[in-house]
Amino acid sequence: MSQDNYPQGHFCWAELCSTDWQNGKTFYGDFFSWSAHDQAIGEGVYYTMLQKQQQDIAAMYQMPAEQQAQGVPSYWLTYIAVDDVDSKTAAAKELGASIVDGPHEIPGAGKMVLLCDPGGAMVALWQGQGHKGSQRKNETNTPCWFELATRDMRASTEFYQQLVGWHSELHPMDDMEYRVLSIDGEEIGGMLEMNEQWPDDIPSHWMVYFQVDNCDEQVELAKKLGAEVCVEPIDIPDVGRFSVINDPQGAVFSVIQLQG
Repeated sequence: MSQDNYPQGHFCWAELCSTDWQNGKTFYGDFFSWSAHDQAIGEGVYYTMLQKQQQDIAAMYQMPAEQQAQGVPSYWLTYIAVDDVDSKTAAAKELGASIVDGPHEIPGAGKMVLLCDPGGAMVALWQGQGHKGSQRKNETNTPCWFELATRDMRASTEFYQQLVGWHSELHPMDDMEYRVLSIDGEEIGGMLEMNEQWPDDIPSHWMVYFQVDNCDEQVELAKKLGAEVCVEPIDIPDVGRFSVINDPQGAVFSVIQLQG
């Protein structure tokens, strides 16, 4: 494994599957000041690297027509770094996950598998072999936090603890339990249990948070660019101010202005 790869169990990549790839590129370019580098992966099909100062931050691609015909909405996919995709795929299946696609090689980049955890949340595992993932994180306009909304906190906690070694610590909040996930002494994400306030048709899912300098200004920009604000800016004590946004193509993500 390259020393440049993310350590096992750390989030390493975020990828957008969009129902309108061209307009999606425009939105995120205007919203985060990202540039887009298209890489041909087939005839008329592209995998677009979203970049900050010529460094890869995330990626996006056009959703296949068959998925759109099934009514699949645009979505962000979260990747977790592992040392060996094959062994972790086998372990995930033993722990109750279902394999959606893979494992398979991405020539010159790495090896991946797409799976649904036992709670139904889709996530990818990534073994870097030339491309580690995000080349910048935890700074303005880059990923900084990943959060699982699950219908079964206990089962989800046990699955990821056994699969990639995460530790979790309960942080009670006003109206819910929230677990902070960590590995190697570093806090990397969170987990919350979906209660009766969540509509039944919303499945367990991962959310990616992007760091911004000013949450309120970023939300106003999102509105001007045609996005829908699902959760208006709100403060999290001792953490920062965040908002949940639905991009013009339907993908949900969050922005957060960290305190301090």
